[in-house]
Amino acid sequence: QVQLVESGGGLVQPGGSLTLSCAGSGSIFRFYVMGWNRQAPGKQRELVASMSDCGNTNYADSVKGRFTISRDNAKNTVYLQMNSLKPDDTAVYYCNAILRDNYWGQGTKITVSS
Repeated sequence: QVQLVESGGGLVQPGGSLTLSCAGSGSIFRFYVMGWNRQAPGKQRELVASMSDCGNTNYADSVKGRFTISRDNAKNTVYLQMNSLKPDDTAVYYCNAILRDNYWGQGTKITVSS
């Protein structure tokens, strides 16, 4: 059982960087698979990055090499470092946590524009 709150969204120039944070609550945070998903206007929500409880990661092809997911279980926080941002990265980004149930944060909006 966790509650998730995302932060770090905003407006950034193409080629810029942002780091998103997702702060969770709960005593078993370390056992959850953590993910970052995004939804652009008119499009379906998609998984962009995830990390298992043992540290395995996967990334969408569109962000691989540019985005890095990490977690600090002592702080109950998962991060998404985003580099070389493109206009196509514009979306609302959602943190989620999965154990036996699927929990979602409220989302934070990223706008990449010149």
